[in-house]
Amino acid sequence: MNIEQMKIVIKEIITKTDLTPCVVGHRGVGKSAGIIQACREIERRYVSLRLGQMEVGDLVGIPYRDGDVMHWSRPSWWPGDDEPPTVVHCDELNRAQQEDTLQAIFQFVEPPVEGLLRSLHTHHLSRRHKVIVSINPPDGTYQVATLDRALIDRMVMLFVETDYNCWARYAARQGLDGDVRQFLAGNSGLLARQGAPMELQVEPTERGWEMVSVLRRNCRFPGDLEMEVYAGIIGKEAAITFMRWLADRKGRPLTAAEILNDWPQVAGQAEKQRDDIQAATINDLTSSLQVSPVLASDQEANLVAYIAVLPRDLRFGFVKSLLKIPEVALGIAQDKYDSVVFDAIQIISREA
Repeated sequence: MNIEQMKIVIKEIITKTDLTPCVVGHRGVGKSAGIIQACREIERRYVSLRLGQMEVGDLVGIPYRDGDVMHWSRPSWWPGDDEPPTVVHCDELNRAQQEDTLQAIFQFVEPPVEGLLRSLHTHHLSRRHKVIVSINPPDGTYQVATLDRALIDRMVMLFVETDYNCWARYAARQGLDGDVRQFLAGNSGLLARQGAPMELQVEPTERGWEMVSVLRRNCRFPGDLEMEVYAGIIGKEAAITFMRWLADRKGRPLTAAEILNDWPQVAGQAEKQRDDIQAATINDLTSSLQVSPVLASDQEANLVAYIAVLPRDLRFGFVKSLLKIPEVALGIAQDKYDSVVFDAIQIISREA
């Protein structure tokens, strides 16, 4: 993505989630300037931390005693609870010269656990304030540390590249020298030397898919950017597969909500699903019922109707899973459902 697209994504993430964007780009591409512009456009105060110049004490504060209790003073850069909404920019994250500095900031760039505040040692950041990270890619041409996979997994990686048209619009707004602009209009290949491709160990994880879920629920990205954003969380291969799956609605497995609430409309589709697609629907139903096991009478009947259309092996395995959920087991074990579930229950009883 280019800088203008990066600003769109950052503004969505910062204003609508607690996730931490990490802008990855080569020198001079405009990472910091773009972040500052984005903060200005959403009316956020901007604080820059040059981590390559900082030690642990600059981050966590200086210790002092209050009687027999040790405290740490609040760093001067730390935005207070009553200060205007602020974006703390952790610049040059992978240029932190000391290992303990990088370890100290690890906690700060991690999105807060649900119900808690983002923290750094004993300091807690008000939810009104947000965090952004930027780095140069660890491609061997910069004096940077390689970020470990655990840290990468806690951020939304946004890969920013040079784009002449984006730069030309910026140059016009800033009133840059006309000769320079005219020269680059005819020699756009000389705008920047990109260097090696930007690759980090971004792979699918449980945390990554949760972050994708947060973004899908709260943010709206232009279609051409959505896949790029997800690729920065779960990796390119998983992101492409997911986007294809989203586009292929006809081949999607039915959801638990569709089975339980819209059975008359989806009954024909349910019966025709391949076994592998059926397994996805069964998994969704099982996990949903484990969380919310209380069913209305029509939902209960829809569940049994779905069980009835399953092949015998899948029916047996599904009923076995449902019998481990007490509230659901009581419902499907009623006499009126014997024609559907009785055989499966008998086999399970013999096994026990």
